[in-house]
Amino acid sequence: MNMPDRFVRQADIVPQLHLQQLNITVIGLGAIGRPLALMLAAAGAGHLQLIDPDMVELHNVTTQGYASSDVGKSKVTSMLTPIRKIDASIEVQIIRDVFRKHQPLGDVIFCAVDSISARNVIWKALSSRVHFWADGRMLGETIRVLAVSDERSRQHYPTTLFAQEEAEVGRCTARSTLYSASIAAGLMMHQFSRWLRGIPVEPDALLNLLASEISLPGETA
Repeated sequence: MNMPDRFVRQADIVPQLHLQQLNITVIGLGAIGRPLALMLAAAGAGHLQLIDPDMVELHNVTTQGYASSDVGKSKVTSMLTPIRKIDASIEVQIIRDVFRKHQPLGDVIFCAVDSISARNVIWKALSSRVHFWADGRMLGETIRVLAVSDERSRQHYPTTLFAQEEAEVGRCTARSTLYSASIAAGLMMHQFSRWLRGIPVEPDALLNLLASEISLPGETA
């Protein structure tokens, strides 16, 4: 593979030098986090930190895209091979654990955990220092992607962290398809690429695939 030509088709969309210099953390390697990590690797990220405490289960093959041979292995370990097949030069740090406040994390955070309470804890710990934040949520074919990159979005995001008992019953990935998750991951990457280019980021986008509807709740924040 001719590495200098690898990024030619995205050169006007993803600033390569900026991306390679960033330390990027993905918290949660489930339905959204796994494809997101692979998209970051393919796009040319130079430094990835992956955090997840879980093992791969059989249903993760269908809904999260893990290989059947990954079943019984930790999710973070299972990500190493596909990422290295994309680009062996990427520095990958894996942490098989839940988020801990003391952990040194990147300046770009992708939050792909499966509960509002976990998001709340992570946001409160990192909000004062993160440069770019993206949060992907999904229930069935309804997707919500939130991004924080400026004061407006920083003020809006906490308003979406409602009490866990107000959430729809079931974890956000309890009714899950890989195609919905991949769309969510792609939308998070899109907001990230806008930030990399200095283009205003949309703080809140809600997409209902079944109804073919998209709304932007953040516009009224």
